[in-house]
Amino acid sequence: MRHLMLAVLILAVYLLHQDLWFWDVARPLWFGVLPPGLTYHVVYSIVVAALMWLLVRHAWPGHLEDR
Repeated sequence: MRHLMLAVLILAVYLLHQDLWFWDVARPLWFGVLPPGLTYHVVYSIVVAALMWLLVRHAWPGHLEDR
């Protein structure tokens, strides 16, 4: 069940990467500096890093660590 949940999360993150909704939007600037598309990718990168942490924590094969 855990691996299925991780697979669903991977699929969701993959689909969220296709950000068609911010292509034509340049305003308003977020935090006074960043356009929406760049802000989205900053947040997306943090989400991807968290997902990678989850994958390593819960789906990493244990036999690779045995010596």
